[in-house]
Amino acid sequence: METQKASIKNIALTYGVLLALFSIIVSVITYITGNHLQPKWYLSVISLLVSVYIIVLAIKKYKTGNEGFLSLGEAIKVGLAVTVISGILIAIYNYIFMTVIEPDMVNQIMESSREKMIESNPNMTEEQMEMALSMSQKFMSPWIVSTLAVLSSLFSGFIISLISGLIMKQNRPDFQ
Repeated sequence: METQKASIKNIALTYGVLLALFSIIVSVITYITGNHLQPKWYLSVISLLVSVYIIVLAIKKYKTGNEGFLSLGEAIKVGLAVTVISGILIAIYNYIFMTVIEPDMVNQIMESSREKMIESNPNMTEEQMEMALSMSQKFMSPWIVSTLAVLSSLFSGFIISLISGLIMKQNRPDFQ
């Protein structure tokens, strides 16, 4: 008898959009409160915990829809699918944010970085500072920031999925 397997695509879409919405809401709140240039550490911790929670929920939903069975590979596929969708949506938001909503964002970040460099190393020459800032600015284009958002999302999603899959793994018994 053939059993109906849960759809990774539907679960990933639902939970990926949910994770992206949470991340975008946190980003908007951070921007509105003026903390976008110096984000608070506790927001990173909360975001990580919510990411773990949403990915674990997605894997659990898949396991439930799969008669309680889950392989490590399936857990990783579900987690990565969730984070790919979330990462792409966040990258689109970041791109729109940096090009339409706050096109001066890169300059603001560079100025904030300059101030931090002067505070932490007052003996740094102007030439050294300009060299460091020019290197930083190369990684601040909207395309690179968006690409890094997707890659970091995939990396964290893989780690979370791997750990979750190892904990929730329940292989089907062999009937041979």
